[in-house]
Amino acid sequence: MNSSALIIMLLAQGTMIFLAGYFFYRVLTTPPKQEPDSYSENDDVANRQKE
Repeated sequence: MNSSALIIMLLAQGTMIFLAGYFFYRVLTTPPKQEPDSYSENDDVANRQKE
């Protein structure tokens, strides 16, 4: 393998490792969204209050 092919291979693998690490970091450090309370969200619905 000549030197230019080795450089391209290392750059491609380094780029993919960097992107995978970056997105794993983003996913693992993002705070979770607050789930809406299904009962309090539906308090104004008339059909559900009758039951």
